[in-house]
Amino acid sequence: MVERRLTWLAGIVLLWGAAIFLQLVSLQVIHHQHYLDLAKARQEVVIWIPAPRGNILDRNGAPLAMSVPSESVYVNPLKVPDLDVASNILARVLHMDRVDLYGKMILARDHHRGFFPVKRKIEPVEGQLLRDLRLEWVDIRTESQRHYPKGMLAAHVLGGVDFEEKGNAGIEKFMDADLRGQAGQARLLTDVKRRGIDQQSATEARAGTPITLTIDERLQFVAERELAAAVAAHHAVSGSVVVMNPSNGQILALASYPTYDPNQPPEPAANLAARQNHAIGVPFEPGSVFKVITLSAALETTTLRPESPINCHGGVLKLPGRVIHDSHAGIGIIPMAMVLARSSNIGAIQVGMQVGKENLDRYVRRFGFAQKTGVQLPGESRGRLRTTDHWGTTSLASISMGQEVSVTTVQLAQAASVIANGGLLVRPRLVLKKGDDPLPLDAPVRVLNAETAITMRQMMEGVVLHGTGTAARLVGYTAGGKTGSAQIFDYATRHYTHTYNGSFAGFSPMANPAIVVVVTLNGTHGTAGFGGAAAAPVFRVVAAEALRILDVPRDLPNEPLPKTLSAKNLNDLALADIGSDQPNILEDPDDEEQPPVALLGPVAPVSGPTVPNFRGMTIRAVLAEAAAKGLTVLPDGSGVARVQDPPAGSAVHQGERIRVKFAK
Repeated sequence: MVERRLTWLAGIVLLWGAAIFLQLVSLQVIHHQHYLDLAKARQEVVIWIPAPRGNILDRNGAPLAMSVPSESVYVNPLKVPDLDVASNILARVLHMDRVDLYGKMILARDHHRGFFPVKRKIEPVEGQLLRDLRLEWVDIRTESQRHYPKGMLAAHVLGGVDFEEKGNAGIEKFMDADLRGQAGQARLLTDVKRRGIDQQSATEARAGTPITLTIDERLQFVAERELAAAVAAHHAVSGSVVVMNPSNGQILALASYPTYDPNQPPEPAANLAARQNHAIGVPFEPGSVFKVITLSAALETTTLRPESPINCHGGVLKLPGRVIHDSHAGIGIIPMAMVLARSSNIGAIQVGMQVGKENLDRYVRRFGFAQKTGVQLPGESRGRLRTTDHWGTTSLASISMGQEVSVTTVQLAQAASVIANGGLLVRPRLVLKKGDDPLPLDAPVRVLNAETAITMRQMMEGVVLHGTGTAARLVGYTAGGKTGSAQIFDYATRHYTHTYNGSFAGFSPMANPAIVVVVTLNGTHGTAGFGGAAAAPVFRVVAAEALRILDVPRDLPNEPLPKTLSAKNLNDLALADIGSDQPNILEDPDDEEQPPVALLGPVAPVSGPTVPNFRGMTIRAVLAEAAAKGLTVLPDGSGVARVQDPPAGSAVHQGERIRVKFAK
């Protein structure tokens, strides 16, 4: 009996020993790595070391964007002893809303989240106060914060970053892979309270690559300042300026208005318009500035020369379903160079008819329109140009003068560079260097013969000397360019409005242009909102500053500019006909009888109020403009204004009435 009990006891001991042995084998051999990993997970903490984002510099090395160290506060809601007390303490120190913070921490705990960011990018004094409190459940981490030392300067070029320091706009987004760098990590051995005891291993963070832009911060400042002033002065909605080196495509300044401060986080709805880059992402109908393309195509595909006579048909041209007018009625046969200088719409259409739609379409595309320029920014628009099989009966006439086509300001700068550099298409570029390595230049493509480009350059100088662009004249430098004024089409009512896109594209000096400057103001009003009056003066200031900064030798004596210019030289309207479903009247309100106008001011009075040019306007628009000037109008008929008495530019006496004849 005793022996049997001993046998059972020995068996039980043996089985117990075997079980222990098997468990040891399982722990030490079979599942060794698994339990080792579990131990490490409890004893070791991996800390990611963020890589500082690469700086963004202007062409002279001035910092435009940089990363600076900052601290952020985190907690583990699952280990906070009392969330109510914690939210009170944190809200008071970090200047936060206690109720909102408490609710978020409760939500994080209920969802079993062990990581909750309380506040990122805290002030140094806030971090010191939290350290002094010695709260074990508070984690203060050093991170990197993106800082833009120039504030709003070049905001649309630089863009910004999100809360994870990833680029979300501009160069920050386009070059994000280079700027971001590579994060490092450190592996720490910790105690039971997760406090570091020893560092096991570490991998150094690799900083992002610095990016050097082609932008010159001095010229960028001037471009933004003048653009903002012009938008305010002409009650425009938005605008843009591009300054470009025509020989290599380097953009020296790219301004867009309205603007924003990239140091501030994006705000909902109200801030979206300010963050839109109008220079590259908002296409518009260019108007008369597009006549440069029409005449360039004519010089290469027809026998027309600058002196070739062009019949402007007395200012009236009938086309199928529409009648086209030049506001300076009575204009007859003029040289083609004068068509450009006076911006005759009928003259441009006559030239376009000789070019033909296939050739015109080909040259428009050769100049880079209807395709992205490849500028190193996200969100670029290609503009719009329908294929020739979708052109209407009068599309050739419309496109010849800048209608039925949409472009961006940077596309106009690229096109103007073709004329300025002798016929080569160069791609606009914003990035000069990555690190210490200059980016290679794209090979230019010849799109015009050199002779054609030089001839066009001379004709565009005539625009500035005695045409619609006299407000663009420079002191000490020759200059050429073209104005453009296009009425904005209201797609809801299918009518053109008395709101304009005023633009000017020009270059200087004439012998060997060093710069191209394109100015666009969107949503201007009245004759002062035309390209010659609104955009050309911006060109004058920005171009003069660019030539000074680049130290370009003067090629004219330093003679003062004339104090007054003829108002006809400042008007360059491409579209009209406010009251029809389809545009059938195209006007350019150059008027020989208009009085002198100050270079940057309104029409100067003669002996009393002067009569505006009402032709092409609806009754409502005529009455509104007359009321604004204190004039009395006697309307006759319906439709749009055709005839007025006294004529535009005449001085009227107190109480004198103006008779305006309207017709459809």
